[in-house]
Amino acid sequence: MSQSNTLSYRASGKLLITGEYVVLDGATALALPTRLGQRLEVTPTAKAGCSWKSFDHNGLTWFEVLFSKNGDILSHSKDGKVTASTLKQILTVAQKLNPDFDPFNGNHIETHLEFPNNWGLGSSSTLLYSIAQWAKIDAYQLLSQSFGGSGYDVAVPAYNNPILYTLEEDEPKVKSQQLPWLFKEQLYFVHLNQKMSSKDGIAHYKKMKLTGEIPVEKITQLTHRIAAETSLENVIPLFEEHESILSEFLQLPTIKQRLFPEYPGLIKSLGAWGGDFIMVSGDDASLSYFKEKGYTTILPYSDMIA
Repeated sequence: MSQSNTLSYRASGKLLITGEYVVLDGATALALPTRLGQRLEVTPTAKAGCSWKSFDHNGLTWFEVLFSKNGDILSHSKDGKVTASTLKQILTVAQKLNPDFDPFNGNHIETHLEFPNNWGLGSSSTLLYSIAQWAKIDAYQLLSQSFGGSGYDVAVPAYNNPILYTLEEDEPKVKSQQLPWLFKEQLYFVHLNQKMSSKDGIAHYKKMKLTGEIPVEKITQLTHRIAAETSLENVIPLFEEHESILSEFLQLPTIKQRLFPEYPGLIKSLGAWGGDFIMVSGDDASLSYFKEKGYTTILPYSDMIA
């Protein structure tokens, strides 16, 4: 819909470059905004209740739900039961945080995803951030009372810059960070052809926490050094040390050990290990290594990062 009284909100996606997992326990993480994100459009209507329609990056409807004015789910698209319940939960929490917010009555809502849903760039966090803007509430509170998590992913669209993110006694501390990286043209993002469940990854991390010492300080120090580095030659050993520390703590092989042991350049996991994107160093010629293995979704840094 494109009526003049439509309210429009947009949030950029995110990639977690350092601090995966341990950001939950106070390690400083480096996160970057992506060029692609998600839009939320709210059009007031004269009808009671709320109709909701979600479109994928190709403009195709992937989810629909109809709410009564009291927030009851009246109907939803096929296989959309869980999504409808989750959405109702988010909107209900937003209502509690702002009693003047009435999402269920007299609205037609559309969401427009700009990236494929399996890319892991934040289809949920971009939605949460935009709903928080619409409801005029704190995005961190909405996250903590719905999905939970560290909150870095709802911090990124608020800054739309690289950020250093730290949880201090459950309070987010965010610093905008201009990266002096002179090697951005040598960085690429390769999709692993599968989506990794953040919940599963975090569950494994929590299990490891029971027996191991969380490497918060080591990862924080590496994050700051990585964010201040200028040369690829110097930053690769820092990323490799980061991978090694988390590999030892998680008792999991690094993605390079598991899938790409022969590759001579950098390979860095992003977010939950095992899925979504990895960050690699190389050039057009060396990227054929990944393509020959069937990993054909490859984006240069400048195409991915805002």
